[in-house]
Amino acid sequence: MPGVKHVGDLLHRTFFRTLSLLGSRGQGALLRRYFDWWHRKPDPWHMGTDAYEQAKYAATLTQIPDRAYGRILEVGCSEGVFTELLTRAYPEAAITALDISERALARAAERVAKAADRTTLLAADILTFTSDRAFDLVFCAETLYYLGRRDRLKRASEQLARLLSPGGVLVHPWPEARRLHRFVHAGPLLRVSELVENSTHRPFAVAVYEARPAVSGTG
Repeated sequence: MPGVKHVGDLLHRTFFRTLSLLGSRGQGALLRRYFDWWHRKPDPWHMGTDAYEQAKYAATLTQIPDRAYGRILEVGCSEGVFTELLTRAYPEAAITALDISERALARAAERVAKAADRTTLLAADILTFTSDRAFDLVFCAETLYYLGRRDRLKRASEQLARLLSPGGVLVHPWPEARRLHRFVHAGPLLRVSELVENSTHRPFAVAVYEARPAVSGTG
C-alpha cells in the first residue's frame, strides 16, 4: 500500500537524521553496527541478483565518460557487486572500495579475489576518509542517504570533490540523486550529464560531475 510505504520511508529518514545528531565518530560507530547487523546474511538487498539493481549498474556504466582511469574509488561498496563489475570494465585500473561494514567487505573480498592485486578494500567512513593520492573516477551510490542532516551531506559532498584529481569524474547513481547531491551542484564540480530513468518501478538518476582540469602555467 502506498501509504504504508510512505510512512516506512519517513521513519527510515527520521532514524538516520536522529543518528546524525551525534558527533561524526558516534554516528559512524552506530552505522557500522547497523550495517554489520544487516550483513549477518549475505546480500541482504539482493544487489547481486535483483533485476532492478542490475539495470541500474548497467545504466551507470554507460554514463561514464570514455577515457582511461588509472585510480578508481567506490564509496559504499557493500559486498562488492559493483566493484566486481568495475574490475572487469577497467582491467588496468587500481580500484579502492570503501564500506563502513567489515562484514560486507569480507564478502566483497571474495567477489574481487581475481583482481586482488589491484583492488584495495577499506573499512572507512566517507566523512573521515583521507587519501594521499587523488582519484580519476569516483562512485558514490546509495551512501549519502544514510548521513542524515544537511551539514553531514555538505561535508560528504566536499569530501567527494576533494578526492578527485583535476579533470576527475564523479558518478552518483541514486533514486534521489538531485536531492542528495544539492551540495555538489552548488560546489566546484561541473555537471556534465544526467540520465533519468523513469521506466523502472523505482525511478533513478545517474548524475555525472567533473572536476576542473589543472591550469597549466604560461611560460
